[in-house]
Amino acid sequence: MPLLDHLTTHSSSGGLPGALARLALRTLQFILAITVAALYGVDLHHATQQHAYTDGKWVFAEIVAGLAAVTVLVYGIPFFKSYWAFGWDWVVFILWTALFGLFGSIYIKDHPTPKQGGQIRMKRAVWVDLVNMLLWLVTASYATVIWVRSRQGRTLHTGRGKA
Repeated sequence: MPLLDHLTTHSSSGGLPGALARLALRTLQFILAITVAALYGVDLHHATQQHAYTDGKWVFAEIVAGLAAVTVLVYGIPFFKSYWAFGWDWVVFILWTALFGLFGSIYIKDHPTPKQGGQIRMKRAVWVDLVNMLLWLVTASYATVIWVRSRQGRTLHTGRGKA
């Protein structure tokens, strides 16, 4: 059975429109996770070059971005039903929420001058964190709904028992 037919007739998660929406969301999540890794990585790179203290906040940002990017890649494995891992989506959402809160409390109220390029970059990074947080909220919520809905279906073999 071709993949397109499978998605439109046997998908419990929205058929072809659902598959395209998930692809778009996951692609955006991946791109923004890499963006966050780059934005925070600049400061980590400068600290390493200057043999300075590596702040744990920036390491946390890199870990969250890395986990999100790897998660999207794993979810991209063909026929992997990511809604079964809806709990992990919630964990990643909570991590993005913590990251946004951490850096938002530092940089949202800042009013950097054009000479303070690092602070301008970090202020922008906070908003990318917010978008990531919201994207993971959407996909976690969607995966939870799909998982709950899939549990109310009939079994594949006889169609009589609850799944």
